[in-house]
Amino acid sequence: MTEAVTVSADPPATADFPAAVAAILQLAPAGRVLLICHVSPDGDALGSMLGFGLGLRRLGVSQVQATFPGPFEIPEPFAELPGLDLLVGEEQAEPRPDLVIVFDVAAESRLGALADRLPRARATVSLDHHASHTGFAGVNLVDPGAAATAVVAEELLNRLDVPLDVEIAECLYVALATDTGSFRFDMTTPRVHEMAARLIATGLRPGDISRRVFDSRPFGAMKLSADVLGRAQLDPTAAGGHGMVWTYATLEDLERHGQRPYVLDALIDPVRCVAEVDVSVVVKQLAEREWAVSLRSKGAVDVSAVAVALGGGGHRLAAGFTGYGAPGEVVTAVRDELPRHLIG
Repeated sequence: MTEAVTVSADPPATADFPAAVAAILQLAPAGRVLLICHVSPDGDALGSMLGFGLGLRRLGVSQVQATFPGPFEIPEPFAELPGLDLLVGEEQAEPRPDLVIVFDVAAESRLGALADRLPRARATVSLDHHASHTGFAGVNLVDPGAAATAVVAEELLNRLDVPLDVEIAECLYVALATDTGSFRFDMTTPRVHEMAARLIATGLRPGDISRRVFDSRPFGAMKLSADVLGRAQLDPTAAGGHGMVWTYATLEDLERHGQRPYVLDALIDPVRCVAEVDVSVVVKQLAEREWAVSLRSKGAVDVSAVAVALGGGGHRLAAGFTGYGAPGEVVTAVRDELPRHLIG
């Protein structure tokens, strides 16, 4: 048996690629590798994880699992991603992996019950792009300037000499496109378009991917959106006068329209378009008195700092946390934090 790789925690913003490569090359070929992303995975979490998992297969790694905490449900827009056969529910995830690699997770708390795999592993690596990353892994590859965790994943695959193929590229493209809002957000830099060009050059069809991921929703989801948007409230005095708009969606809304929880993730997009305000908030019910809260800012408020203060994390203009109580109580907690985190 090979000796364990010795790694030490780096500052969250430090990307120690040589240490990550060493850990993977020493432990992965004959070891048990567990890939983990965050609860209720989005396109970046799933795409980065599955793309990297396929890359490990190209290296000849045979014992690879990918998983995430919570209900084992793949959102419909991602149901055709390559590499889905890597996925297992958290109950089937390897209990004592040799190597754990975590994707798009800023804090260990986002791993739920799967967090217990980290101390059992011989080495742990975290790939992320959140400035609020806590440095919880042995090796932390964190680039707050990256538009998506997929950017970090592609760099690590390149350093492992894994060539891009169309399946890996599709996973990474979905990750990149979703976290940039289909290349509409401010983080869409020349670096992003250069990466997208490399991925498209493998032969993937971006039009097909965009239709599947962004432009296809069940009729019931449209009806549910109408209900949720209809109860939106405008608060022009919030955030020091920059304004806030908010709404909420319940489990009863999902049941009434026969929809799965993933359809709620898209609700933040029409809400954040309200012209009169800077901050938008969508509160989505997870359980009785438990809510997933999505925050967006147009630039006047650092919503990542707001989310961190309330137990979550994210980016300056896009963040989230888990809140408790009634929807109005959760939003009041957000409103109280906004003046403390004005930018400029």
